[in-house]
Amino acid sequence: MIKKNIATNEFGFVFNPATGDSYSSNPIAAEIIQLMKESRSLNEIKKTLLEKYDVDKLTIEKDIDDFVSLLKENNLLSN
Repeated sequence: MIKKNIATNEFGFVFNPATGDSYSSNPIAAEIIQLMKESRSLNEIKKTLLEKYDVDKLTIEKDIDDFVSLLKENNLLSN
């Protein structure tokens, strides 16, 4: 999902060496990116976050889908 060359850290820093672009993310976005780097499916990520945080399923699904769209727009996902 996340391109293999994308560098991240636990503080939410995201760096694309191909473009030189860097981004800062909040802790939950950083967690989503880490789960993606572990090759977890979107369904697995949604389930993990539902179990961990006090949030309803529709909110998690919308927020993750919006975040994935943002990652696509910034060319951070593999095809």
